[in-house]
Amino acid sequence: MVEQVYRPRRPKESPLWQCLCAHFDEFLEAYEERYQPRYGFLRPIIPEVVDKFLTCADLTQGFARIRCDHCRHEFILPYSCRQRYFCPSCHQKKVQLFGELLTETILYPVPHRHLTLGIPKMLRPYFRHDRDLLKALCRIAHACLLEYLRATLDLPEGIPGIVMTIHSYGEYLDWHPHLHLLMADGLFVRSGLFYVLPQVSLKPLEGLFRARLITFLVDKGLLPPARANMLRSWVHSGFNVHRSRRVQPREREDLQRLAQYIMRNPFSLEKMQFNKPDEGGFRLTAEPDVQADGCVIYRSGMNPKIHRKLPLASLTPARSCRPSPFGRLEIFLPCDFIAAITQHIPDKSFQLVRYIGWYSNKMRGQRDKYAAEEAKAAGKAVEVIDVSEHQPHRIPSAKWRELIKRVWESDPLLCPKCHNEMRIVSLIDDPEVIERILRHLGLWEQGVRVLPARAPPEIAEWVIEPCFDDPFPDYDTEPVMMYASG
Repeated sequence: MVEQVYRPRRPKESPLWQCLCAHFDEFLEAYEERYQPRYGFLRPIIPEVVDKFLTCADLTQGFARIRCDHCRHEFILPYSCRQRYFCPSCHQKKVQLFGELLTETILYPVPHRHLTLGIPKMLRPYFRHDRDLLKALCRIAHACLLEYLRATLDLPEGIPGIVMTIHSYGEYLDWHPHLHLLMADGLFVRSGLFYVLPQVSLKPLEGLFRARLITFLVDKGLLPPARANMLRSWVHSGFNVHRSRRVQPREREDLQRLAQYIMRNPFSLEKMQFNKPDEGGFRLTAEPDVQADGCVIYRSGMNPKIHRKLPLASLTPARSCRPSPFGRLEIFLPCDFIAAITQHIPDKSFQLVRYIGWYSNKMRGQRDKYAAEEAKAAGKAVEVIDVSEHQPHRIPSAKWRELIKRVWESDPLLCPKCHNEMRIVSLIDDPEVIERILRHLGLWEQGVRVLPARAPPEIAEWVIEPCFDDPFPDYDTEPVMMYASG
C-alpha cells in the first residue's frame, strides 16, 4: 500500500504552460507570415487543443470535492483537459493504460520485438503537408513486413501480430515521420500455432520497404522520377529498419515499457526550460557570451551522434552544440518552440495506433465468436442478451486512483492529516457554484486568462485512442453516488 500523500500538480508553474500563456496569441498572429510557408495552413485542431490545455487542472473549470469522514478534512481536485499527444499529464494516462492493455489483453505469450522503420529527410516534407500519406506509409510497411515474414518462414498463410504506432517527431521536435512496431517475432496460423522467426538479416525488408515507398510516391505524382532514381541508386538512402532484442513472454515488465515507449508524448517537460526575459539569461556553456534570454531550451542526451546548431545568431556564432552541463540542446524563440510542438498534434479522427493481423480488432472478434460457438457446441450453453439498444452512460473511469499510485507512488485519496481513506463527495461544474466556492476559499484568481473568440473548428468527433474508455471527469463516481443516495 502506497502511504505517501498525494499533492495535486500545479500546471501553471510548468514551463510549457508559461510559454504558451505568454506567447500563444503572438504565435497565432505571426503564423501566416512566419510559419505557414513551412508548416502549411494553421489547422483548427491546434488552437482548440492549446486552449483546452491552458485550462487543464484549472479550478475555475470545475473540480471534485474530496472529504475524509474520519477527521472531516477536505480538499478540491480540478479536472483535466484530456488532450492526447500534447498535455504531458493527461497523455501519460493514455500511456499507462495502453501499456496495461497490450500486456494484459492484446499480446499473446510469444516472443516479441520492437521494430522501427524510418525514411530519408528528402521525403519527410511530403508527409507534413499531406498527413493522409501516413496511412499509406502504414499500409506499405505492413505489406512489406507480411511478404518478408511469409517468405522467410515459408508460410504463405501465416498471420503477423503487430501493434503499429505513427511518430511524427524527432529527438529535437523536428518533423520526422517514422513507424514503431511492437510485433510478435514470427507468424501465427489459424490453428493456433506460432512459428518463431529465426535470426535473419533485415536488409531484404529494408530494400523492399524502400522500393515500395519510392514507387508509391512516384505514382502519386509527388516524387519526380529523376529524384526517385537517385534515391534508388544511393547505397545509404536514408531508409532504415532497426529491431531490438527478442523479448520473451515472461518479461512482462519489459513488454509494458516498450508499449509505453511507442505511445509516448512527442515532447517531455523534463527536457524543457523556459526563461522569461525579465528573469535574466542563463548561461549554456562556460563562455560568457553564450546566453539565452527569453528563449526555450530543449535538451537531450539520448543520442550523442546528433549535433545541432544554435539557431539564434545573436547568441553565438553558428557552431555545433557540444556536451555541456545542460547536455546536447537546441534553443528556440518561444513562438518557434510553439510551432515545433504543435505540428505534432494529430488531427481529429486520425488514429496513430493500428492493430494488425492477429492483434486486429477483427481477428480478436472472430476468435471470441469461435470460442463462444465451440463452448455452445460442447454443451456449455452461453446466455445471449440483446444489448443493441442500450446506451451506456459516460461513467468516469475507476482507474484514476490506481494510475496516480503507479506514476507518482502516492495515494490521491489518502488523508494528509489522519492518513485514513478519503472519498469523493461531489463533482462541481456549475460556474456560479465554482466561483462562490473559490472566493470563499480565497482561490479565485483575478484576471483569469480569457480565451479569444475564434472560428468554430470543423465538426468531428474526438477519437479516444487506442480502444479503452476515457470519460470525463477522471474520477471514480461510485462513492459520490453512494453518498447522494444515502
